Amino acid sequence: MYTEIITFFAYFLLLFLLSMGTLKRQRSSVDYVMGGRSLNFWLTALSAHASDMSSWLFLAYPALIYTKGLEGIWTAFGLALCMFLNWQWVAPKIRAVTEKLQCVTLSSYFQERFEDHSGSLRLFSACASFLFYSIYIAAGFVGLGLLSESLFGIDYTVGITVGAVIVTLYVFLGGYTTVAWIDLFQGMFLLAVILVMPTLLWWKLDVVDTVLTAFAKRGLSLSPLPHLSFTSLWAAFALTFGWGLGYFGQPHIVTKFMGIADARDLKKSQYLGISWQVLALGGASALGILGVVLFPEGVTNPETVTLEIVRVYLSPFFGTLVLCAILAATTNVMAAQILVVATSLSEDIYRFCFPQVLRGKRLLRAAKASVLLVSLLAFLLAFFQISSIYNLVFYAWSGIGGTFGPLLLWSLYSRRVTRQGALAGIVFGSFIGGVWPYFDTLYGWNVPALFLAFTCSSCAIYLVSSLTSKTS
Repeated sequence: MYTEIITFFAYFLLLFLLSMGTLKRQRSSVDYVMGGRSLNFWLTALSAHASDMSSWLFLAYPALIYTKGLEGIWTAFGLALCMFLNWQWVAPKIRAVTEKLQCVTLSSYFQERFEDHSGSLRLFSACASFLFYSIYIAAGFVGLGLLSESLFGIDYTVGITVGAVIVTLYVFLGGYTTVAWIDLFQGMFLLAVILVMPTLLWWKLDVVDTVLTAFAKRGLSLSPLPHLSFTSLWAAFALTFGWGLGYFGQPHIVTKFMGIADARDLKKSQYLGISWQVLALGGASALGILGVVLFPEGVTNPETVTLEIVRVYLSPFFGTLVLCAILAATTNVMAAQILVVATSLSEDIYRFCFPQVLRGKRLLRAAKASVLLVSLLAFLLAFFQISSIYNLVFYAWSGIGGTFGPLLLWSLYSRRVTRQGALAGIVFGSFIGGVWPYFDTLYGWNVPALFLAFTCSSCAIYLVSSLTSKTS
């Protein structure tokens, strides 16, 4: 117990020192929220990908494989495919146009791109970010609470409180550059752990021969497509694009593209980042398969299957390394998301409402105050533990992706979109993404909220833009 606790505090002391090391670089709000567009390709690649996976990588995704078998691997395929396309289609264009327009948030980019002098686009998109990201960040706190409860026997509330204080502190002190450097460090560390852990256990326990038996005992398939039927094909499609499409509209990832120093290095970042993602998802898939073999009778909460493997089969030393890796994955995402929402609040709401007051250092202070506000709200949502990590992340991911993804792609590749069409896209995307999961659960329709929101938002953009362009 003492080994884990000492390692825990030593690890976060290192994060605190990294935060202090970048504090002196903050001369303006642009330095704080965009790092002065000065990141190299290594930082950009690892920051974009490590700030994506969260505790979902160690807890929720292995639970999906544990409960669905290899049918769940379509999720990993969709994520890798769409992130590759995100680098290909979005990264170069958004980097160039946001520098030209001097924008540091997606909301401000939409305002400038569509010449929205009313500010409605900026306000609607900022409010949608605040709503969905608060839920997303809460999922990270829930992961920290489950971790402290399962491995340390520490009360859930204490776990989320300590996590909230630590993450909020280093984001508050360091800003964008700190988050990027921590993402680089933690991304390499968690990749090593998620590859070594299943490899070590497969070799140590020699369980290869029992995989088929264990899967059959739980009624699971070792094939990603167990039946060539419409139901099976639709399930694969839903898992692939019900997650993957979200990449095109995630501000905490898109802003990483905007912060690279040299746009010509984006291709290097793309291949480095995708390689990291494929390896990480492969390791997480192996953990889920391993869970089926080691716990064929089931566990109380499938999202703790990785923690049960650590608790039962690993020595305290390796268990501590896994603990730190899960903490790294969780804090990476929460830090990036807290910074994005705080930036949106300060740049898109406070500055819009008080343009003559919030300038220079005052705007920087407003951004830091927003960090505290967002963290507090997410903590309160996690405190009541309203849902599982998987459901919270899926809900927020769908809402954010459906709100921003279609409009971002339309804005980069079409000159025919009008301000009214853009606003309709954001409103329809956020509404469908936020409301549909309740109908889907109520009536049992297996239509992913993200896919429906993405489609409806795209149609709204096209139709409303067609109508308003004719009248104008």
